[in-house]
Amino acid sequence: MNSSNIAIKQILGDFIQNLPPSQEYLILSFSPGSIPLRQRWRNNCLSADFLADYLSTFFLGNDNQQPDSEKQAEVKSAVSYIANELLENAMKYAVEMSPFPISIQIHLNPDLIIFQLTNSIHFQRTQEFQAHIETLLNSDPEELYIAQLEKNALEEECEESGLGLLTMLNDYGAKLGWKFESLPQDFSEIAVTTMVQLKI
Repeated sequence: MNSSNIAIKQILGDFIQNLPPSQEYLILSFSPGSIPLRQRWRNNCLSADFLADYLSTFFLGNDNQQPDSEKQAEVKSAVSYIANELLENAMKYAVEMSPFPISIQIHLNPDLIIFQLTNSIHFQRTQEFQAHIETLLNSDPEELYIAQLEKNALEEECEESGLGLLTMLNDYGAKLGWKFESLPQDFSEIAVTTMVQLKI
């Protein structure tokens, strides 16, 4: 299989290839097969809250001495939500027992927080995932959100709410982007990086 044919489009949405320099950033990395799935969900919340706590400490008031409590609470809530959603999606769709790690990076810039989450997915899921992304990018996010709520209400045993990315767009005004890259050692997996840009 030719690796150049793995993804029809390499970049989708608002994806910054060369990130602006950031003095403050944090990277967490996980092995997809290191712990049972049920325990992973608990770890997602812990990891997201840790990232949120860490980043919120950089928001100080006008005197740069005392914390800006209101801004800290706002940033903490947004970072915790977005990081948790990204981690949940990665754990849900990553190739189990893959040697390719799941990593999440958060970069803090003067007016922007950039999240980057990278995981591998099965090659066969690439086209379906890219089609889903195209729908997200080319539709009204509010209409999609309402349609998804209605769909969830009709499906009694709905395992996936499908609201995470839509909430990022609607409630947080985030920009979303994706990069697909082939893995040289394994044609059965694709590395996907999801980027979320959050204005602060």
